[in-house]
Amino acid sequence: MTLLKRVLYWQAALWAFSGVALFTVPGWLVERVLDQPPVGDDAWLRAMGAMALVLSLLMVLVAHHLDEAWWWAWAFVILEGATAAIFALNATLGTPGTAAWPWWLLAVVNALVGAMELVALGKIGLERSPV
Repeated sequence: MTLLKRVLYWQAALWAFSGVALFTVPGWLVERVLDQPPVGDDAWLRAMGAMALVLSLLMVLVAHHLDEAWWWAWAFVILEGATAAIFALNATLGTPGTAAWPWWLLAVVNALVGAMELVALGKIGLERSPV
C-alpha cells in the first residue's frame, strides 16, 4: 500500500500543478511554454485547470483512505492510459506546424504514472491474494 500511496501523492501533485497553471495562466502556458497556437477562449483551459485541481484532491482522498478504497486507483490508471493515448495520437496526427514535443512529453509522463500505478496495484494484489 505504501507504493500506491506515494504514487497517488505524486500523481496528485502533478495534476494540481498543471491545473493551477492552466487555471491561472492558460494563454501563456499553451502559447509560450508549449508552443501551441492560441485556443481562442481561455475559458476552456481554465475549466480544465479547475477539473485537474479537483481530480488531484480526489487522488489525495483515495490515498488517505487507501485501506478501504485502494481499488479506486484503477480509475486513475484508466485516466493516465487514456490521456497518454490521446496525447500520443495528437503528437502523431496533430496540427501541422505546431510543436509535437509537448504532446510526446505529456504522453510519456502520463504513461509512466499509469505504469507505476499498475505496478503498485499488482503488488497489492499479490499481498492480498491467498497463498
